[in-house]
Amino acid sequence: MTIWVIFIGIMILSWIVSANLKSKFKKYSKIPVENGMSGREIAEKMLRDNGIYDVKIESVPGQLTDHYNPLNKTINLSPEVYSGRSIAAAAVAAHETGHAVQHATSYAWLGMRSSLVPAVSFASKWVQWILLIGILVIERFPALLLFGIGLFALTTIFSFVTLPVEINASKRALAWLSVSGITTYENHDRAEDALRSAAYTYVVAALGSLATLIYYVMIFLGATRD
Repeated sequence: MTIWVIFIGIMILSWIVSANLKSKFKKYSKIPVENGMSGREIAEKMLRDNGIYDVKIESVPGQLTDHYNPLNKTINLSPEVYSGRSIAAAAVAAHETGHAVQHATSYAWLGMRSSLVPAVSFASKWVQWILLIGILVIERFPALLLFGIGLFALTTIFSFVTLPVEINASKRALAWLSVSGITTYENHDRAEDALRSAAYTYVVAALGSLATLIYYVMIFLGATRD
């Protein structure tokens, strides 16, 4: 019963955080940056200011689909951010560029997350099937469920490793936005608020993954005790 209460609580919290993020992005998308720079231009300037010239900036479809790809060194910005000239666009563009700066400076947590990607990609593809079959045949092959738990644990570790990476990228972004004059005393707190709301989504995702992992461990322990 306790684990289900936790699940429901995390689901509700996840919905609230997601709705809050969309609301904040919509709100701050209506507030222009004073210098009129687009998200693409802000990302370009932040790269130059950090001496980075081998990273491309591209537009990708969707909303809040912004991300940095360390494999091909691309900053991928959604249309609203790529062409947007708002506080929200500036904050998101600088955050994703913050990841490029992490990559260029060999930030340890980013390196750790990148090293986990191949294993996590494999785990994400098969873990749900292995867990489902493992639960169905647990009395005969308990090792299968244990293997599935191990794969899910890998995705949980990835979620927690992601937290310092995202938080650090936001810190780099906010510091640069202030120093470069992109944000002013009047609107800097809005950029900070937008990035803080985005960070909460990663925290909730990590907690949800941990709760799910504990749930599967409880199933395994309960079955093996019987």
